[in-house]
Amino acid sequence: MENKQLCTVNNERFREKYHVMAKGGWLNDPNGFCFFKGNYHIFYQYHPYSSDWGPMHWGHAISKDLVHWETLPIALYPGNEFDKDGCFSGSAIVKENQLYLIYTGHNYYDENNPENFWQTQNIAVSKDGIHFEKYPGNPVIATPPDDNSIHFRDPKVWQENDQYYMIVGSQNKEEVGRALLYQSIDLIHWSIKGEISKAISSHSEGFMWECPDFFKLNDQYVLISSPQGIESKTEKYLNLFQTGYFIGEMDYENTNFSRNEFLELDYGHDFYAAQTMLAPDGRRILIGWMSMWESEMKEKEDGWAGALTIARELILTADKKLRMCPVAEMKKLRHKQVLKKQLTLSACYVVNDLKPQQEINVTVDLVSYCGKEVAFLLLNQQQETVLKLSYSRNEEKLTMFRPGKDCYRYAHLPKANQLSLTLYLDTSSAEWFINDGSKVFTERFYEESTLRFAINTDSIVTTSLEVYNLDTDVIRY
Repeated sequence: MENKQLCTVNNERFREKYHVMAKGGWLNDPNGFCFFKGNYHIFYQYHPYSSDWGPMHWGHAISKDLVHWETLPIALYPGNEFDKDGCFSGSAIVKENQLYLIYTGHNYYDENNPENFWQTQNIAVSKDGIHFEKYPGNPVIATPPDDNSIHFRDPKVWQENDQYYMIVGSQNKEEVGRALLYQSIDLIHWSIKGEISKAISSHSEGFMWECPDFFKLNDQYVLISSPQGIESKTEKYLNLFQTGYFIGEMDYENTNFSRNEFLELDYGHDFYAAQTMLAPDGRRILIGWMSMWESEMKEKEDGWAGALTIARELILTADKKLRMCPVAEMKKLRHKQVLKKQLTLSACYVVNDLKPQQEINVTVDLVSYCGKEVAFLLLNQQQETVLKLSYSRNEEKLTMFRPGKDCYRYAHLPKANQLSLTLYLDTSSAEWFINDGSKVFTERFYEESTLRFAINTDSIVTTSLEVYNLDTDVIRY
């Protein structure tokens, strides 16, 4: 354990109330999402000594219900010969009543040259889910295959029948992103099976596939990844890096994942490095990093940076698309219903003086709607737009607007009989779920005044509106 001064929060103005955050310091990718001995566990990339990215540790939180979280001691510290410059992202799996963490060790040849490094795959084990011991035989995978570049990280492990499999994000020597598959009978001895899929080209599907996740949902296999380097288009791939998924068929014998095109998973400014787990009741649950590498992150001034999204259930639709919905447990946060109305609107309707933590549900009847645009807005007390989500019926498109540089994000939304919105609002974040999670926008914002919520329409429309105040005694440190 390191003996350094921990970074502490000096201002609570942007601190979330029901999202996982670190006690202080920097947080990014969720890691090791799993269920062990009656608790959900979420780990995360963590630099406890400043609010800037630094040598990565594994922070740790647990929950009985995916909603109320308790922060535990740091699970992994860097410093061994195989992870001396960081314990990078990875996953977790339960074996013989013990919890195994599988992670990437990051190591610099020259600390003055951050582009000159090597990466290894390692294991740490715990009997109680709190205290972890690194396997003395680490690394369990010391080097990438010969045709790989130095980028070789973020292992995700699962069990299929009596075999363990590991998928690792990587880049080949032609600088094209790909996913590698390994196989083991004991989590210790691994043999490479090969490349299950790679980018068509570096500009179309990425030069590096970070944070891969592989699982079966219904009768389809899903590969989630966070490709770096996809070339932005007019209304697609507008973040610095993306997070999305492929749907396909897996042939284990021939080490091949035949898949469709890459589809974005969340269309907002602040979503990356998503990781899933299989809940005891069979649901596939996802949590992501609620930020992005080029984000402003004003909270860094206050001694902390980054938060995780709420837990979301993944659902595969008949047309082989993923929907993300807030887990049902989120309803436990409802403290009081403060508004329930049926409205017939022809202009703008405003809900004044929102609490910082609220759930807002809106349903708009589009059958008799003859206008062009319906918009949902978060406004500050000066009536300035903090966030605006608009739906264009003619263009079949959702547009998210956040003032500032690089302000627009888009998603296609086919015509439907209604437009529904569930919005989870916290101190400095808003997660927008449209039409039962068929489209999702995750957004951070930094506004210290009380907010207002508005529905704006250019024609007569029938709307239902519900607002709940949410419990704020949720995160314990």
